[in-house]
Amino acid sequence: MQKLKRHLSKVASMGALSLSSVSKFFGDQVGVADLTLDIEHGQTVVLFGHNGSGKTTLLRMLATLSRPTAGTISLDGTPLSRDRPHLRDEIGVVSHETYLYDELTARENLRLHARLHGVDPDRCAERLDAVGLTHRGSDPAGEFSHGMAKRLSFARATIHDPEVLLLDEPFSGLDRESRGRIVARLRDLDDTTLLVATHDLDRGFDLADRVLLLADGRRVGDVTTATCAGPAAVERTYERRVAGSTG
Repeated sequence: MQKLKRHLSKVASMGALSLSSVSKFFGDQVGVADLTLDIEHGQTVVLFGHNGSGKTTLLRMLATLSRPTAGTISLDGTPLSRDRPHLRDEIGVVSHETYLYDELTARENLRLHARLHGVDPDRCAERLDAVGLTHRGSDPAGEFSHGMAKRLSFARATIHDPEVLLLDEPFSGLDRESRGRIVARLRDLDDTTLLVATHDLDRGFDLADRVLLLADGRRVGDVTTATCAGPAAVERTYERRVAGSTG
């Protein structure tokens, strides 16, 4: 679904995120190979591919958790690295692991993260409400179900209103309520650049402006959802491209 609002004044000519000839190798194994990509402010890009296609490796580099072997990643024209904390503050991450402190309550987890980012802790109440956890705000995170912990992790990742939000399989293992609340929050983030890694297009297609197809660390397609028949068509395109690249 196309975003309805854009802050066009923020759009740089190279896009919110720019990747130039980015590669990541693990010894002889290819994680990501020679990827060049521009993503505009406010776009939602779904990263689709089989396990081992490079989705998580790409997100880890964008989150500055892993350095590219070659190439450059830029945010608003400035190279992204661990040495530029002001740029890292513009990024939020929702990964497989929740990175919550089990012994702290839901509210304490959010307040801690708010302080780390210099954000008013009073914002935590609104974020708990947005993910439907107000009634569990005083309970330790370690007592939460997988779905509730994922919702709290989402609130943590967005407490500082990041410019870029990276999500790695955000719908995996969630029940209908948790999935619905996260989708609703994602739809509200009109001016945030979203990258969503998934192997289940049915969960992410309606949110996407683009679907980037990855196989063996390489881009095999870049689909604009506005001109696409639907997730099944994207999957067929993907399988043809993968078959063509290995045939």
